[in-house]
Amino acid sequence: MSDRILSLAAGVCPETAPADFVDACATAGWEACGIWFDPETWTDAVATDVRARLDHHGMEALDMEPVFVTPNGDHGDRLIDAAVTVGASNILVVNYGAEADDFVLRFGELCRTSADAGLNCCLEFLPILSLKTLDEALDVIHQVNAPNAGILVDSHHLDRSGSSPADLAGIDPSVFRYAQLNDAPADPGPNLHADAMDNRSSPGEGELPLVDFVNALPANTPLSMEVRSAALRDAFPDPADRARSVLKATQLFLNLAGL
Repeated sequence: MSDRILSLAAGVCPETAPADFVDACATAGWEACGIWFDPETWTDAVATDVRARLDHHGMEALDMEPVFVTPNGDHGDRLIDAAVTVGASNILVVNYGAEADDFVLRFGELCRTSADAGLNCCLEFLPILSLKTLDEALDVIHQVNAPNAGILVDSHHLDRSGSSPADLAGIDPSVFRYAQLNDAPADPGPNLHADAMDNRSSPGEGELPLVDFVNALPANTPLSMEVRSAALRDAFPDPADRARSVLKATQLFLNLAGL
């Protein structure tokens, strides 16, 4: 069995405050979790509280998200400062409407700033936003050419963007700092946004080729479970119970698949 880091993404419990999410993940048995940065509510006190709870539980903050790069700017510098405070390893960046050339310039700036802070700067592609495909993400990475730049590949977004695990072959393995794992029906239905926000499931409970996905990644790539699911939220209103359900399903999937 692998000794890869398993983490729970903040999007699994979107209604839960960051520090409380740390507690929920620890109660459920996770070794790591993601931290959601809301620029409207994040303060120095929140950062201190999150760090204190991570330290108390002996947990790792795998990532902090998201930096939404928009035509009107972003909060990336604040998020990087917060990530340093809580001890996160990676920050996640998406293009939320910025022109392609402007986004490349800004992503390069974020890579340099996060490198100075000892962070990986990971670019996520998803078909419901401006940077939609693996090839588009690779193009940005190649243009920026920063040593700490990475691509955050999500099994759901990879599938919905028309790619497959086979398309990960031949890519420089250092690009994959961590990955997001979740399952879903083979058919996304007519609404890609609703599919991404509400229709995912825990690993092994859908129809995506997750064994191929994990095997296509470098050995022991940290995996973050981003199970955005209305059914899961309804079934487990308590965040610790929800986190425990995803961990149980994830461990079962990995064990059965010999991963």
